[in-house]
Amino acid sequence: MTENVVVKRDKEIVVVFLNRPASFNAFDYDTISAFSSLLLTLTVDDTVRGVVISGKGKAFCAGGDVKWMIEYTDGPAKGIHKLAASYHQSIIEIRRMPKPVIAAINGIAAGGGFSLALACDFRVMSCSAVLRQTYTSNGLCPDGGGTFTLPRMVGLARALEIMAFDVPISSEQALSWGLVTRVVDDGHALSESVKMAHELAKTSLSSFAWSKQLLTDSFDSALEAHLERERTAICSCADSTEGKEGLKAFKEKRKPVYMTE
Repeated sequence: MTENVVVKRDKEIVVVFLNRPASFNAFDYDTISAFSSLLLTLTVDDTVRGVVISGKGKAFCAGGDVKWMIEYTDGPAKGIHKLAASYHQSIIEIRRMPKPVIAAINGIAAGGGFSLALACDFRVMSCSAVLRQTYTSNGLCPDGGGTFTLPRMVGLARALEIMAFDVPISSEQALSWGLVTRVVDDGHALSESVKMAHELAKTSLSSFAWSKQLLTDSFDSALEAHLERERTAICSCADSTEGKEGLKAFKEKRKPVYMTE
């Protein structure tokens, strides 16, 4: 694990920090490769019931390291191609991870950092933090699933407006548009995200995992096919340990216990 990615464990919750504060946590190839590998490990670690992603210093993440791209031996286009491979694997892993992933947006989230935040299940944003896509101002177009997640959150017209004009989005505006889950006082994004992760950890992860997968896939499914996926999913939930506990607790008129202390 590179020192550019730092991990902190808080019981069943893992906090992952991008640790390049001098470059606003922009990721070069080593950083994003380590980040992607870590996510793969966390996905299959049954002792982990939630993941929080944040950045060290004043920024969440400024996206891909432009200096690294420009100085790449075979030119920026091939550098971006290499960088995007690991970056996109990270996005896929977040969207497919069967446990909550929360972005603690402690500062600016720009470019790939903006897309990374949108890929997470929930976003807790410091009140002075800013979201900005920045790609189009640099003559590029979004990657990291930005053109997939953004229109699903704010609608096609507003997504295109954000892409075309590249105006910084304040925390107040982000909350109003549904881009973030909560806005908190500066210095509290991380603690609030960890608190949220612990709350979610007490719920049924089987239920969460299936709900997340069904919602993610719903935009690309015909109704009949999606209904069949729902039937498969709810039966799987009912047959799981947590599903059995939930149904038993309902029958016994008590609160279900999904996680042992």
